Amino acid sequence: MKDYISEYSEFLATTKGASKNTLESYTRDIKQYLSYLSNVNVDVITADDTVVSKYVAELKRLGRTPSTITRFLASVRSFYQYLMATNQVTENPTVKVKVEKTAKKLPEILTEKEIDALLSQPSISDFKGCRDKAMLELLYATGVRVTELIDLNVDDVNLQINIIHCKSSKNERIIPVYHDAIKAVSEYLSRVRPAITVDRNQKALFLNMNGERLTRQGFWKIIKSYAFEAGIKREITPHTIRHSFAAHLLENGAGLKDIKDMLGHSDISSTHIYSTLMKQRYASAYKKFHPRAGR
Repeated sequence: MKDYISEYSEFLATTKGASKNTLESYTRDIKQYLSYLSNVNVDVITADDTVVSKYVAELKRLGRTPSTITRFLASVRSFYQYLMATNQVTENPTVKVKVEKTAKKLPEILTEKEIDALLSQPSISDFKGCRDKAMLELLYATGVRVTELIDLNVDDVNLQINIIHCKSSKNERIIPVYHDAIKAVSEYLSRVRPAITVDRNQKALFLNMNGERLTRQGFWKIIKSYAFEAGIKREITPHTIRHSFAAHLLENGAGLKDIKDMLGHSDISSTHIYSTLMKQRYASAYKKFHPRAGR
């Protein structure tokens, strides 16, 4: 099993150019699939669509949601594509296996008032608060993914012309940054980062208090802590800020094409979900506030 996982991971990284998060997700799913095959005494090479269908049924029995099962199946399908590409199997047993479709869930977004409350929580008088303020402001200013945020290097920020250079495994893009976010990042760079830097060759923009590049998990904890302090009752993640960035731009008149480019979506169909979200919000507001809507 370990050989399959390591070889598959290398294939994803070198041939597919998969990101670190994708690698972790896919290999985790495949480990679970291989464990299931081991329990039912089936070899991965000889497994057919009946075996995969039984695996899907087992996931349902365990209470996995349709969306989670769809993700698992996508991982297994990708794994067999690798096995086909390396001539280890001749057919992909996942092709005929179907999973019930679920309605696409609209993203959770924060109101502008909630964003203001969240951004006002960090105390810039101490090092950690100053750093956290810069991260939160930059996240909302640009709508980048959390991985893209923590992967930023100092050289990716241009304080003179208010932009960041965001690089990912799929694309590179230049994103404008509003003044308050630039001010927060500038304060962090001048006062905090030099004080917590241990290795002078460290390129990472955002560091933990030990002078190392901040992790995704570390930032998740930070944002949840400030959301609690801001009195935000809903469960939020860094991606909630990304969704809020896009929805607020659209609500204030930005075009879908511009939002697509800033988010780094490869297809504008991914960006259309924010139009659906806005239409739903407008319809809800209409029904709630129009004097004749309830008649």
